[in-house]
Amino acid sequence: MTQLRFVALGDSLTAGLGDPQPGGEWRGWAALLAPALAEQPHRSRLLNCSRSGALTADVAGEQLTEALSHRPHLASVVVGANDTLRGSFDIEAVAQHLDSVFGALRAQGAGLLTACLPDPGRMLGLPWPLARPLGRRMRAVNHVVHALSDHYGAVHLHTAHHPWVFDRASWSADRLHPSELGHRLLAREFHALLATAGLAAGEPPSAVPDGPGPGRAASVYWMATRGTKWVWDRCADLLPDLLGLAVAECRHQASGTGTALELNAHRATVRAIASLKLSSYEPLEAA
Repeated sequence: MTQLRFVALGDSLTAGLGDPQPGGEWRGWAALLAPALAEQPHRSRLLNCSRSGALTADVAGEQLTEALSHRPHLASVVVGANDTLRGSFDIEAVAQHLDSVFGALRAQGAGLLTACLPDPGRMLGLPWPLARPLGRRMRAVNHVVHALSDHYGAVHLHTAHHPWVFDRASWSADRLHPSELGHRLLAREFHALLATAGLAAGEPPSAVPDGPGPGRAASVYWMATRGTKWVWDRCADLLPDLLGLAVAECRHQASGTGTALELNAHRATVRAIASLKLSSYEPLEAA
């Protein structure tokens, strides 16, 4: 019997951060899902091309090259959150990168698995002048992913508004990556959709974690160690841009013109999707 080749592209979410193993490795949803794709677990093989911190440009570059060389039967593409956390955020560039990835994988005959992502500002509990601009960017990315998933016939998981996404137990200490429970739930959701589409033949991954989830002490420890470095690394690039967005947010809020920001973001997203010339996609409604 032919071995099913599953390739995962993306960033730290797909790399498994938040689901540590005893040896110090990360596992994550893709590794949990892979054995459940075939009726016999050993008939499925995972190649995880994802990298922590990856942008859509990285996925469209070296990750796509690596993925195509393995001629996958199924490929997952879950990326975009890091793009929203960069001062250089450009929704049209994000759309072009994702279109090239989706198109190349489908042209080679791979089934496509995608997901939209929750708002990072909400997950981090940021104040509204900072959270709203990030939320706007994430919605723009999600609209693009929806459009491309529809156009290329992907199996798509609407993660952004799924109930378990807002359960604290589903997230690790950093609040940006799923906990073991979150990764397990994500793997099960993907499996259910793939099974319905006839692309998964095995038993669904277990939803029972191997150990207890992170508590408050773990969150404090993470912020005092890795969290501080993470914030510092982002400050040089994101903070000046984000502070500018926050000032604009406050100014528009005070003048009662906040809808102008939503409209501008909506128009930019529409232009980005229109540039892809997706014949099967319905135009976005105004936000």
